[in-house]
Amino acid sequence: MYYATIGALAILILLIENNDILFRRSKAMRQPVWTDYRRFLVSVLVYYITDVLWGIIESMKLAVMLYLDTTLYFLAMACGVLFWTQFVVSYLGEKNRYGRFLLYAGRIFVGTEMALICLNLFTPILFSVDAQCVYRANPFRYVMLSVQILLLILSALQAFLSIARGRAAARNRYLAIALFGIIMAVFLMIQLWHPYLPLYSAAYMLGTCLLHTFVVNNEKEEYKAELEQAVQREKEQYQELINARVLAYKDALTGVKTKLAYLEHEARWDSAIERKDAVFAIAVFDVNGLKEVNDTQGHEAGDRFIVTACRIICKQFQHSPVFRIGGDEFVAILEGEDYDNREALFSGFNRMMEEPAPGQPVIAMGATDFDAKHDRAFHDVFIRADKQMYDRKHALKCTR
Repeated sequence: MYYATIGALAILILLIENNDILFRRSKAMRQPVWTDYRRFLVSVLVYYITDVLWGIIESMKLAVMLYLDTTLYFLAMACGVLFWTQFVVSYLGEKNRYGRFLLYAGRIFVGTEMALICLNLFTPILFSVDAQCVYRANPFRYVMLSVQILLLILSALQAFLSIARGRAAARNRYLAIALFGIIMAVFLMIQLWHPYLPLYSAAYMLGTCLLHTFVVNNEKEEYKAELEQAVQREKEQYQELINARVLAYKDALTGVKTKLAYLEHEARWDSAIERKDAVFAIAVFDVNGLKEVNDTQGHEAGDRFIVTACRIICKQFQHSPVFRIGGDEFVAILEGEDYDNREALFSGFNRMMEEPAPGQPVIAMGATDFDAKHDRAFHDVFIRADKQMYDRKHALKCTR
């Protein structure tokens, strides 16, 4: 009965240690390679169960049940080798001739084991269980276990070859895979001559703990690091988009909104006009004398001239969005408080331009309200204000 205790302990350790792989299946463990590893763990779990049952049934001397359980025992061992070789080749990424050989060898081994299990029903070539429930190993049992040992050693060799030409960061993981194959092979060699010792279960328990510590946990840490890097890249890209949007919507010279922002506001007001809830006024501005400043003082002086003019507009219309839609052309859209005080703001601005301070830019302004009876679009209001601005520009020039 003591034989079953090792297997029972191994089951608990396997389920606890690999809970995230077998049941929760975190994002890090959803790649195809971990599907192969999950299948391997399931085959290990089935082997543990058959090993535990073997100890219990043998102690109860149930001959038929012991025969059936031993059959499943050999099949679970063979499947474990198959899924292990698949995982090794998949994880190491070795799709060369050696890797393909290992895959086909694992499949042939399982097929042969199944054929021998079927044949054993008629001719006991693998094992036998007599009426007294005594288990006896027969010649082919040693042959198949020897082949199994060979496959485990070949899988370890595959990992050692990958270490020789692999990434330095993956060295410990590849070494853990190689050691797993060696541990399993060594323990199985000993069990060849001591079938009543649960050495293969002990080897599985030790090997899977080794894999979980140095392979699975490292993979999860690497995935977490890659995920954090991806999140950081996304943050940086998002910030770049925000910065690009700011540059696209903020005029670099004056700091007011750009023509692109103006066009978006135009679209919003067109929607408001369609909904019959638009209330706004437009003021269009043009800076007089910019060409003369550029020609006589240079473009840097011209830029300062534009900035000064923009500050005058923004100071007068403090509660309205101001847009630079051309070199020396600006638009203010009045709503809310500025709309309510528009007449005072317009008249005050015009008086300021009629008696400008020394060196102050002279700015022509045309302004008009949205008329729900006649205006069908925002641009209709703009056209009317723009015409008034040109009339004002001509009048200001005539007074100089």
